[in-house]
Amino acid sequence: MQQYDVLIIGAGAAGLMCAAVAGARGRKVLLIDHARAPGEKIRISGGGRCNFTNIHASPKNFLSANRHFHKSALARYTPADFLALVERHGIAWHEKTLGQLFCDDTARQIVIMLLEECRAGGVELRLSTSASAIERRETGFSVRVGEGTVEVSSLVIATGGKSIPKMGATGFAYEVAERFGLPLVEQRAGLVPFTLDPATLEMLAPLAGIAVPAEICCGRTCFREALLFTHRGLSGPAVLQISSYWRPGDEIRIRLLPEVALAERLVEAKREAPRQSAANLLAAFLPKKLAQLLVEQAGLGGGAAGDLSDKALRALAERAQDWRLKPSGTEGYRTAEVTLGGVDTSALSSQTMEARDVPGLYFIGECVDVTGWLGGYNFQWAWASAQAAGQAV
Repeated sequence: MQQYDVLIIGAGAAGLMCAAVAGARGRKVLLIDHARAPGEKIRISGGGRCNFTNIHASPKNFLSANRHFHKSALARYTPADFLALVERHGIAWHEKTLGQLFCDDTARQIVIMLLEECRAGGVELRLSTSASAIERRETGFSVRVGEGTVEVSSLVIATGGKSIPKMGATGFAYEVAERFGLPLVEQRAGLVPFTLDPATLEMLAPLAGIAVPAEICCGRTCFREALLFTHRGLSGPAVLQISSYWRPGDEIRIRLLPEVALAERLVEAKREAPRQSAANLLAAFLPKKLAQLLVEQAGLGGGAAGDLSDKALRALAERAQDWRLKPSGTEGYRTAEVTLGGVDTSALSSQTMEARDVPGLYFIGECVDVTGWLGGYNFQWAWASAQAAGQAV
């Protein structure tokens, strides 16, 4: 029987960060993961360069059944705090659009940084190691770790959600929560591409691979970023963002070229080049195949645009900028970047991430019912929730 102050299950972003923080406080920490390498989702994130935070991160960029829960942790550990850590380790970085911060070189630098922080705090890391048989004791918990048993005063669950199961994602955190009577919020795939019904997919098949600027809305929520047509349906940043707000049966509204007064531009183009076809006029603003499809859907044919009324061209523009589709579903956890829902925040302390009715038990990161937008927000939640727990364990 081995004894530690803290056992952290899950060596991803949140687990590594929490271990580093707790170790720096002088706590005896054991960090385990069933994977063969730590921080695998960090490694593949951001196209291999890790979108490690977003300078605009604020509570409004997160979804939760309790919209106030995450405010405390995010306020106490900000993007500037994590950026300071990155710079202290000499990692070069750059800002892309919308406040997204990336490594100049490789995402592995963030993993190495966190491992160095863990080593500095004396954290013991065991990989290819699973946990089971978690039992509550008077002074904490006993946990079967690999072939042995450890006793700890604090147990931190940082095993993430169900997204990307091929990388080892499981529902372990939810099983532990249920084991100790904590409520769960329904889990579903978030930041995930849409699938379409066969007829719509066949209609859009020629567009596979085409990306265009768009505003996509579901209800009152809208995002302006790129839309990508795929052989399965719709993807791209705008689609991934809105997918977290979409429910089966919901309609989405697509506004192509949201910053262009398309109706006026088409009418002007007709007067300047009346012999051009409507498809050619529209192709000045949109990819040719997409323009052709929209013209065919509008029933305008291939005649000269000069023969069309201004009203017909305005209707064509409206079709492009108020395009309504009803996805048949999503690609699910297989390609989802995050898992929505999870451990109900009503059961946790917003100050420490500790279970209110189970002293010494903590949940951090993606397994908690706090989900960020695309663009570094979920990493910021991982760092902030881990910092909160690491200071408390």
